[in-house]
Amino acid sequence: MWRYLKAAFLVGVEVPALGRVPLNALAAAGFLILGIGHPGFWFLGLAAEAAVVPSLAFSRRFQKLVDAEDRQLSSDDSQSKRKSLVKLLPGDCQSRLANLEKRCEKVLEVYRNAQAEEFLIDTNRDALENLKWVYLKLLVARYHLMTAGTEDTPQSLARKIHSLEGEMQHSGESAALRQSKAATLDILKRRLANIQRREQSLEEVESDLTRVESQVDLILDNAAMQGKPQTISADIELASDLVGGGIFGDAESTVADLDQDYQKSRDLAKARVAERS
Repeated sequence: MWRYLKAAFLVGVEVPALGRVPLNALAAAGFLILGIGHPGFWFLGLAAEAAVVPSLAFSRRFQKLVDAEDRQLSSDDSQSKRKSLVKLLPGDCQSRLANLEKRCEKVLEVYRNAQAEEFLIDTNRDALENLKWVYLKLLVARYHLMTAGTEDTPQSLARKIHSLEGEMQHSGESAALRQSKAATLDILKRRLANIQRREQSLEEVESDLTRVESQVDLILDNAAMQGKPQTISADIELASDLVGGGIFGDAESTVADLDQDYQKSRDLAKARVAERS
């Protein structure tokens, strides 16, 4: 409620050459200045604000307007951050994302052509936006996994380990040399374990990417075949862990910020559905 009260106090109108002018705040400042000459204006101004601000803040129509403005500001910031993530991706991944977005737009086009009610279209748009966000996160995770670390493969490291183990079986080496080789062998084995985990994560991410693509294709098929438009479910169980830290590299903070924005969007969508029902 505090943000509605704040918005009511700062409510304004667009004035040519001046931009948005907070009329209510200016009026309060005027009463404050006039009160220096006569304290009665302070009581008059306080009474006026006590009547105007709460009446606006508790108005459902005004609250919806404030929510819409907040969503627009959040959306603009989110789009900017989202574009920064897309720019990280190589060209083939950007094309892959664009292809999925086209299919999502095709789904909405089918619903619009079927003259579905606006509420259903908005709800399904939110669901598709969440699917696109999951898909983008998977692409960013894939990019980081493929570019992080060295170019060694499990096979090349296994060969180095095998060669070093063979060398250590020969006698005649000094204790210091054998200790150094043992330490190197331990490092190689740990690196092999890390790379094997990375390979497994890449397989899981690629499987999840295919799963999201198939989910959108199914949604599109259902939209084209069903006589009555239905609400889309964006719930999807992933094999990869998109919550664990480090999987997004330098983009970790940007992804975390966008996750919060999308969560707010999902909460608002649930609230609209609850209000509708």
